[in-house]
This record gives sequence, structure tokens and C-alpha cells, in this order.
Amino acid sequence: MIATGPRPVAPFSHAVEADGWVFVTGQMPTDPEAPDAPLPDGIEAQTRRVMENLKLVLAGIGLTLENVTFVRIYLTHFERDYAAMNEIYKAYFEPGKLPGRTTIGVTGLAVGALVEIDMVARRP
Repeated sequence: MIATGPRPVAPFSHAVEADGWVFVTGQMPTDPEAPDAPLPDGIEAQTRRVMENLKLVLAGIGLTLENVTFVRIYLTHFERDYAAMNEIYKAYFEPGKLPGRTTIGVTGLAVGALVEIDMVARRP
């Protein structure tokens, strides 16, 4: 668990490491400083909050987005939100250095979120 990380919405660790591989649990668009506050409005704001939460978790274990090798993204409104989410998401990585990725449309996410993102990273 990362002390500065978002409050989990279920019983899990923020990240688990095995043999240098780090599996970061899917993060929600909750505010770590106000976990009971309403979620940000819209896919853009929620994607930014999720990415910032992921950065907090990675920083808590001494890693950055540069260490990420694979990402899974879950969207509740895939066709509506896919393009807008991509615009925000890609801004967090250096051009040409994007991790592998799968994006999945789902029927619902915890806390009524529009987006959830998990990551796999490799410790150098």
C-alpha cells in the first residue's frame, strides 16, 4: 500500500511486485486527498485523475510511467469516450514510447467511474 495513494474501493494492494515485475491495481478517478468527493465530470477529467493516481502509486514504489510495459483500460461508454480518453492518455507518455495496451468496454465500474486503468511495470 502506498501511503499517499488513493483509498482503495475494495480489498487490494495498490501494487504487487514479483521478480522485478510490478502489477499496479486498476485505479479509479477518486481524489486521494478527498476520497469521498464526487468524481470529476466527464471522461477527460476522469482519465487525468486516474493517470495522476497511477503516477502516485508508481512514485510510491520508486517507478515512473517510463517503467510501464503494458496497460489495460476499461471504459463504460467505449464508443462515446474512446477518442477523448486516448487524447488525454497519450499525453502522459513520450511520443513513440507508448506501452502495449488493451482497451475493453465494460458494463460498469466501481464507484460509478467512466474509466479504470491498471498497469504492468518492470523495475530496471
